[in-house]
Amino acid sequence: MCVLRLILLLNEESSDIMRRFAIIGHRAMASGKLPLSDLASGAGRMDVLIRALMASLMTSHGLRRDSEVILHLWGGPGPKRRLKFVGREVTGIHAEERSIAGQIAKVIREPSPPIGRWIERDSGIYDSGGSIEDTIREWHQSTIIALDANATRLWSENSPIPTEGKPHSTDFIRDDELDLGFIISDDKTLRVDKFDTLIRRSLGNTWLQGHMAIGVCHFLIDEGVELNI
Repeated sequence: MCVLRLILLLNEESSDIMRRFAIIGHRAMASGKLPLSDLASGAGRMDVLIRALMASLMTSHGLRRDSEVILHLWGGPGPKRRLKFVGREVTGIHAEERSIAGQIAKVIREPSPPIGRWIERDSGIYDSGGSIEDTIREWHQSTIIALDANATRLWSENSPIPTEGKPHSTDFIRDDELDLGFIISDDKTLRVDKFDTLIRRSLGNTWLQGHMAIGVCHFLIDEGVELNI
């Protein structure tokens, strides 16, 4: 079972309304020949990352153009690697694990780029070296909130679910600017205590699987629930 370790980032400078997801795969293959028939074991729980990717980018019949996903592949061989999927640019993504795994397999056969240098491997799919620290540095203008089951709720106290949806509500953001990012770990704990600027928030008392937690976050934002940030 995938245990959620989630960080929310709020960027107050971007003029675009965005949702960013950085998904950590501690054992996920970073290079080599991806075993498409053994995504759960031989590929280092790549199945967990793919489900989170689909939840981040996809609706029932389309793609979220306001979402971006970075898969962090830490399982080797070789250095840590990052794959970025940009919703407004990506094409040919289908809601089927093996199909997406095939796209990832093509990328990780290539040499890993240097840290911080993004190379476009396909439409809306980018490849770079680096770790979560590099991703956070790239989001250096963001306010960072860690989601923790023991922390205060992400939504405001007594905040009702609106009877009419108010997608992409920005009432809780000054200057009507909203840029939310989430860092989600697999079943291994991601140490966040070294990031001393974090504010901690919760999705509830129970740790959810990553793709389920992403669905909850999308729901809260889509419906305009007042966030406690």
